Amino acid sequence: MPFGFHGLDLVVILVIALLIFGPKKLPEMGSAIGKSIKEFKKGMNELTAAREDEPRSPTLASYEAIERELANRRALDEANAQDPVNKKVGSSEASSSENAYTERPVD
Repeated sequence: MPFGFHGLDLVVILVIALLIFGPKKLPEMGSAIGKSIKEFKKGMNELTAAREDEPRSPTLASYEAIERELANRRALDEANAQDPVNKKVGSSEASSSENAYTERPVD
């Protein structure tokens, strides 16, 4: 047994439960507990099934979105390079992490 209960321990617990709840209430309680456990397992299975349905690798749409973002940043960099007086907000010069992704002309 998982909790260290032996056969005699379970019989004593059953007898005490019968004395407390009576022979008519005990089956109803057992049925309610069984339904609750079944619903809990069903819910857990639905959660794990939903997690397994999620794509594990990037999709074509996410690659296309990344390509569009890179193209926008390159266009913004080119506009900033042509007009150094009026810097556009959000240029890649403001963030050093973006410099690895954009091609910049060498002055």
